[in-house]
Amino acid sequence: MNSLCGNLRHIFYNPCPGFMVSARFASKKTSGSTQNTHTKVRPKHRGWKVQDGTKVEAGTILATQRHLRFHPGLNVGLGRNGTLFAIIPGKVLVTCEKVDLDWEHTWVERCHGFRKNTEFYKKYFNILPEKQHQSFKLIEQV
Repeated sequence: MNSLCGNLRHIFYNPCPGFMVSARFASKKTSGSTQNTHTKVRPKHRGWKVQDGTKVEAGTILATQRHLRFHPGLNVGLGRNGTLFAIIPGKVLVTCEKVDLDWEHTWVERCHGFRKNTEFYKKYFNILPEKQHQSFKLIEQV
């Protein structure tokens, strides 16, 4: 290196006397070599979580949804985010039925408001309770 440049790394010695050559280094990398991995969105995995005929416990999530695609039937609750869950333990039964909706519900109005006076069918999740034991005794017999 030239003694005139001291500790400066961006100035190099040129064999031609009297001329100095300088080189600039990139302060940031170009975007072509790396990807922005922090902007990728992970999937939500919405849809059926439990198939028809499966035995479930109380509180089991049956389906997740963004719009009212599946409806709660017998012994099934509807969460605030559209999640269907079992209220009691039992067997899952999925049916396709004619809808009889509460048109005042915000989810129903938002998702099916344009179908208000028409007849249409939707999937309903139902929970059939497990059979109870049949060994009952009357109080008088005890």
